[in-house]
Amino acid sequence: MQVFNLMEEPGQLRNRNTGSWINQEDVNQVKRFDEFTTIDWVQDELRDHRFQLLKQNNNRNSSSNTTKISWRNWFLSVSLSWLGLAVVGVIIGSIAGCLNIITAWLASIRTGRCVGNFYLTKAFCCWGSNEETCSHWEPWFQFPPANYFMFISISLLLSFTASLLVKVYAPKAAGSGISEIKCIVSGFAIKGFLGWPTLIIKSLCLPLAIGSGLSLGKEGPSVHYAVCVGNCIAKLMGNYRNRASKGREFITAAAAAGVAVAFGSPMGGVVYSLEEISAVVHLSTIWKSYFCALVAVTTLAALNPFRTGQLVMFEVTFDTNWQYFEVPLFIILGIFGGIYGILIPKYNIAVVSFRKNYLTNFALREVIYLTLLTASFCYFNEFLRLDMTESMQILFRECTVNFHHHGLCDPNSNKVRFIVSLLFATLARCGLTIITYGCKVPAGIFVPSMAAGATFGRAVGILFELFYQKYPSLFVSCNKDEKCVIPGTYAFLGAAAALSGITDLTVTVVVIMFELTGAVRYIIPTMIVVAVTRAIMDSWGDKGIAEQMIILNGMPLLDAKEDFHFGDLYVSAAMSTVVSVIPQDQFTLGQLNSLLTKTNYTVFPIIKSIDDQSIVGIIDREDIKYFLNHHHHNETSSTKCNFISGNPNGLELNLAPYVNHAPIVVLAFTTMSYTTDLFVKIGPSYILVEEEGKLVGILSRKDILRFEYSFHDHTPNHHKTNAALEAKIWHLMHYTNRSFWRNMGKLFFNNETRFWTD
Repeated sequence: MQVFNLMEEPGQLRNRNTGSWINQEDVNQVKRFDEFTTIDWVQDELRDHRFQLLKQNNNRNSSSNTTKISWRNWFLSVSLSWLGLAVVGVIIGSIAGCLNIITAWLASIRTGRCVGNFYLTKAFCCWGSNEETCSHWEPWFQFPPANYFMFISISLLLSFTASLLVKVYAPKAAGSGISEIKCIVSGFAIKGFLGWPTLIIKSLCLPLAIGSGLSLGKEGPSVHYAVCVGNCIAKLMGNYRNRASKGREFITAAAAAGVAVAFGSPMGGVVYSLEEISAVVHLSTIWKSYFCALVAVTTLAALNPFRTGQLVMFEVTFDTNWQYFEVPLFIILGIFGGIYGILIPKYNIAVVSFRKNYLTNFALREVIYLTLLTASFCYFNEFLRLDMTESMQILFRECTVNFHHHGLCDPNSNKVRFIVSLLFATLARCGLTIITYGCKVPAGIFVPSMAAGATFGRAVGILFELFYQKYPSLFVSCNKDEKCVIPGTYAFLGAAAALSGITDLTVTVVVIMFELTGAVRYIIPTMIVVAVTRAIMDSWGDKGIAEQMIILNGMPLLDAKEDFHFGDLYVSAAMSTVVSVIPQDQFTLGQLNSLLTKTNYTVFPIIKSIDDQSIVGIIDREDIKYFLNHHHHNETSSTKCNFISGNPNGLELNLAPYVNHAPIVVLAFTTMSYTTDLFVKIGPSYILVEEEGKLVGILSRKDILRFEYSFHDHTPNHHKTNAALEAKIWHLMHYTNRSFWRNMGKLFFNNETRFWTD
């Protein structure tokens, strides 16, 4: 039985076994919990309901025509909501269109310039002609080695600028942002993560980072800047400024729009927001996500950034049917996706852990080295040198009369050389993604994964095409009048497999890929590939990369899709053993101010008295501060506070209207599994715990996660980093760097300490 003793400070109760189960300093999964503020969805709804009642009472007292005013207010509120969503969609679509144009140009100028029209990309400069023989596009120099160094120099300049802007102006703009957004939507807010500075820097630095050639994508960051737009616009609207539940609708809708413009897939964006982002699914949220995604994609289509009518550069159309003898190859691609989804996060997590432990103070230098490494050898491989979206456009395409100039479609080209080049590009892309994702620039992992899957799929397709050409008699079901083997479809399906593997998503991937092709006939192959990938992930893999990053970075997420296994443990095992309480019978203004000053708790349980610890209700910290700021002026510290309903004495401060007299309460022997369901489905920030009618503790969403991580080690094996190995790698890197600069000083200045001093 939990026994509480009264402390000397008023309103303080403490358990004799304080914190005996929590070993916070030893649990990496809770390192960043304090950065997040828990959102109480129940309290938010109650506050909004109280505001609406107050508004109705004021209208009733001030006007005889209450019904008309009520309908007018409702209509204005609804209209403002949809207008806000439309504005969010327009802004997101506009940003996406600008980013597409700028990114394509920055990626192009690394290899040359358009004569007479410097602002044009290579595709626009050579519009209507073969890019390989285009006379309007010229390399920077006639001397090939000089072009190589120009390629590296521009790449370094772009990545350094992006990293510097992020470091100086908005550190939260680094990375993908999806992990943090999942936590925010689930009910944990982080200050500044969705603000204007993050939006501006993310939008500016994303094309710089991608244009530099780093193995990064824009899809994850697109969700982040889109959600920033949704949050910033919602904050400008009075009805949404202080309403977390309404703000969540804007955030979810904006996330759908972000994916929609990134992939040119409005329905894919909606499904993504439901499958990956949303913690609770409401019909109104689905409809608002659909509307916002529709407006964003329509805006992007109106801008037509590629001047082809396509929403994304790698959008394709397949006009041929698939054959049943291709199913084994679909399975092979699905297996690749599963292996990719297991290995890439495993090694990337190890790199991210090493980065956190040793490279935190070298963020700029790390980005420069990564860019130097990437540009140095990617220049010599076409599928690595090109922008990833442009590369996928080539790999996805079917060899037709309108697209025959590329070597992949030349029947006389050396197919073995292309196979080797594609497989090398696959391995290189995987390695670069592992070491790059998570560095301090805006960085996504969706497109690099798709690019790796596309090169592997195209290699498989070419191999199968060669086999088909050599043994046509084995394929008697194939109509000789049509082309039966299309390597581009395998690139497309390989991209789908890798995307499903890295995100651990199913329906979203199928919908996005369907919208990219517009071909109903390839839904079944895509479903086969994704099903195989998901089966492998369920059997041997872990969660998607976003969820694994949440665990590694110590962020709170109480996921409705996750099964928590607490066995027969009771709430008393996990509840917080320290609570601040307010006795309703004897509490003064001075004690109330002292409680606010000396504690940082967001809610305070109210009990009958020190001797009778029966629960009366609960009051929110913000409500107390609001009352004190607006309703009392000349009272002394000895003025009593009234927390119960009824008519208070005229000399008392009446806080009863701000008290929730029906808080969520569970018994101390309630199971943890049941209580977790209450948090997930209802959304309170705290639940009070009682025993024999007395308050004995308080349980928060963070307490459940702390308890889970403290008592049950659910960390994947590849998250358990080898500290000794990391130390050896760091020592080797330090020694290599030291030797290089000492040798440079000795070579050019005959002074080892010219560039390096110990």
